[in-house]
Amino acid sequence: MVNYLKQVSSFVADTNFLDLPHSAVDRARRVLVDTIAAIAAGSAEPEVMALVKRTATQTGASTLIGSGRSADPSTASFLNGTAGTFLELDEGNQFSRGHPGIHALPAIMALAEQRRSTGREFLTALIIGYEIGARIGIASKILPSMHPHGTWGTVGSAVAVAKLVGASAEKVREYINIASTLGLATSRQTMLQGGTVRNSFAGISGQMGILAWHMVESGFTGETDGLSTVWGSVSSSEWHPEEMINDLGARYEIARNYFKCHACCRYNHGALDALAMIVKERGELNTHNVSSIKVETYSLAAQLSDRRPKNTLAGKFSVPFAIATTMINKSSGVESFTWDKIRNPEIQAFADKVDVIEEPEFTAKMPEYRPSRVTIKLMDGTQLSAATMTNRGDTEDPYDDDELDQKYIELTRRVWSNSVSTAVYDDCFRVEQLKDMNELTRHFEAN
Repeated sequence: MVNYLKQVSSFVADTNFLDLPHSAVDRARRVLVDTIAAIAAGSAEPEVMALVKRTATQTGASTLIGSGRSADPSTASFLNGTAGTFLELDEGNQFSRGHPGIHALPAIMALAEQRRSTGREFLTALIIGYEIGARIGIASKILPSMHPHGTWGTVGSAVAVAKLVGASAEKVREYINIASTLGLATSRQTMLQGGTVRNSFAGISGQMGILAWHMVESGFTGETDGLSTVWGSVSSSEWHPEEMINDLGARYEIARNYFKCHACCRYNHGALDALAMIVKERGELNTHNVSSIKVETYSLAAQLSDRRPKNTLAGKFSVPFAIATTMINKSSGVESFTWDKIRNPEIQAFADKVDVIEEPEFTAKMPEYRPSRVTIKLMDGTQLSAATMTNRGDTEDPYDDDELDQKYIELTRRVWSNSVSTAVYDDCFRVEQLKDMNELTRHFEAN
């Protein structure tokens, strides 16, 4: 497989907008509008607002989505990427076991604004950066002690930047080799313990993607094959470079992504979908009549068993809390995972009734399937149960346009008026027609 990196680099450099299939372009538009909404809504979180105030001290050519302020591209990429992960509502790719979009999009959004790139140039860079980042996730098996954010997404960001600036195949290879070693040594415990530093990992990847551009143009070089070194011997227990070129140019990962409507870690989603099935059949349940809840699920989801999360991030990575707050608030949206919900004694007490158990049979079905079964036992002994094999929003069971549009409206109204929200939405779905990406980003400055 010594030539795989040459093939990847040539694909990145040579692919243009007209080469892209309709399925990839169509889904990329939706990824764009969905990611912008996640960033805008995340910008309203108190930690993000405080970080913007401390770090965006100078104006620049790149807009901070949601706050209306601007910064240099590197800072804007970092802050927008960080905001976009805060609410756990950014899209992802189940086959890569990560979130390629939020790593690549903020960097090229910031640079496209500064460079006055066309919509076609931007959308092509997004699709290509997403593709290579996702394929690294597919080709590797990240160490179980690591969190996937901030790792291979750094390369996805760098590739997107390389495509946006029109890098040659030779330079694309250098971008990849440099960016391979600019990823983070992330800790999975950050998400399990509520370490909100985790929310910055994707933002740092975007920042490193832009840095890789500056380094290549300044004459820096990387290894001969940084991907095989990092993912073959440092951060991963397996490395299959053939996956980097399998159906390359024929199968596009962005076209088989997933979207999220539950405002929490995706590992919760199967249980929440099963809960929704029970409620749909039985009607809303009186939580005082519930004796216990058993959640049987796959290994990664079974780790999310903390019944008393200490902050909002930990709450998003807790199956007991997600079940409890959804049942009590009759919603799994943003407002069910706020600080006041974390501190709510009624929710805390109900979370104590939820047991999370790994079902080995379910674990064996990953990553194609993410099964969960929820069994609710009522005080009178009645048992209600439902199971699901996939998460809503996956390619096997996608949300429809109306559901995703409603998500967009709910998120963007945290920071924008209806007129601004509508203008952004409309421009996202005609992005390839824009002669200058500032036609879209100018809306970010309004409120």
